[in-house]
Amino acid sequence: MITHLALTLALLNPAPSPSPAPTEKMEISEVSVPVDWDRPEGRAITLKVGRLPATGKAEGSVLIAYGGPGAPGILLTETMPQMWAELRKRMNIVTWDTRGYGKQVQGTSTALPCTWTRVPIPAFPEDDADFARLSDLNRGLAEPCRSSDPELFANMSSADHARDMEAIRKTIGEPKLTFYGASYAGFYGQAYARLFPGKVRAMVLDGTWNHSAADWNRELELSALQNEQAMGRYFASCEREACRPAFWQKLVAKADRTPIPAGAGLAYDGRDLQGLAQSFVRQGPKGWSALAEAITKAARGDASGFVPARGLRFPDAANGVTECTDWPRFAGRKDMAATVARLNRIAPNTGTAGTMATATLNCVGWPAGVTNPPAPLPKGLPPLVGAGAWGESDAVARVLAQVPGSGLVRHDGPGHTLYPSNECARGHLNRYLTGLVVPAPGTTC
Repeated sequence: MITHLALTLALLNPAPSPSPAPTEKMEISEVSVPVDWDRPEGRAITLKVGRLPATGKAEGSVLIAYGGPGAPGILLTETMPQMWAELRKRMNIVTWDTRGYGKQVQGTSTALPCTWTRVPIPAFPEDDADFARLSDLNRGLAEPCRSSDPELFANMSSADHARDMEAIRKTIGEPKLTFYGASYAGFYGQAYARLFPGKVRAMVLDGTWNHSAADWNRELELSALQNEQAMGRYFASCEREACRPAFWQKLVAKADRTPIPAGAGLAYDGRDLQGLAQSFVRQGPKGWSALAEAITKAARGDASGFVPARGLRFPDAANGVTECTDWPRFAGRKDMAATVARLNRIAPNTGTAGTMATATLNCVGWPAGVTNPPAPLPKGLPPLVGAGAWGESDAVARVLAQVPGSGLVRHDGPGHTLYPSNECARGHLNRYLTGLVVPAPGTTC
């Protein structure tokens, strides 16, 4: 799953272009909100809100969020105003820097004085003692951040961000919310739809996943199946031995028995290989050939082809202040073991890799509870619109299936979110955000 550091760095450091991207300063205001929405008369924090006014006659405002969580909405919008040029002909563009995320990710709202980082996903504990040690390790990693501001730390879920969105809606004077949420911000949108269904005018969920499942175990299974399908595209891409499922499964089993050296003191077990392979298969054909080479080398005893060019060298996840309040975590080792066994049966080539079953291992023992668990959307919502590439379009379709009349824009290829880079999708989404025109069934871009 894309998390705040990965998405923010990608947006702040795009591929080089021949000329500098245009910038435009936003109109900045402040909105005061409770740090704890259950105690509205208690301590307040400040949200910085930015606006790019419509270039034509304004018909309303669109509140946008880039996800992350923690992507700095103001800075990103100022550095990419051209992305919103067509929408601005009819709408004001409004965004905000989300609570808690401060200078490290260039946010300007009230911040937690934390160090945002990623950590390797730990091994699945083998017994109850290992599970307890993992719990203590995670608590220890979280404690420096929590102790700096326990109240704000405990109120960082996507539902808290959604309540902030409602405060912004009221401040800008819109009778109902028009919202575009990319990546993790799609969870803000889903939380808002549950909390304020009567205040939704239009909502785009772009490149996000399903946080509205009634059966979380089933959603985990579907997530594992999507990763298995992605690996299947790789297997179908060539006729080399390295592209055969049996060859891959044999390699994973071998690595589980004896981790395969990868240079510089590294060695990868089977779950490591499954997790690292996800970064290749999600690139489509560009990554498939590199994966075939990496698998071929690993079968000869050299797994260095799996070492990421940037970032941590093992599958990792955000040790997430927001993430750990949004997603169910294992209650104990028996619960974990049963889930892992089930996903391995469902997805023999990818197992738990790339699912919340692995990402939430970093949340076991977290010193804040799951305050915003997945839950179905309520009845009575207006049609929503989703967008996404491989995998994520299937996940968002399961959200949209709960809301009659909703529409989906699919891209049959790799990628993450469609609005920034897919002109066809952007056109469909703009027509919905302005005129409530829902894309027809089967729309692809």
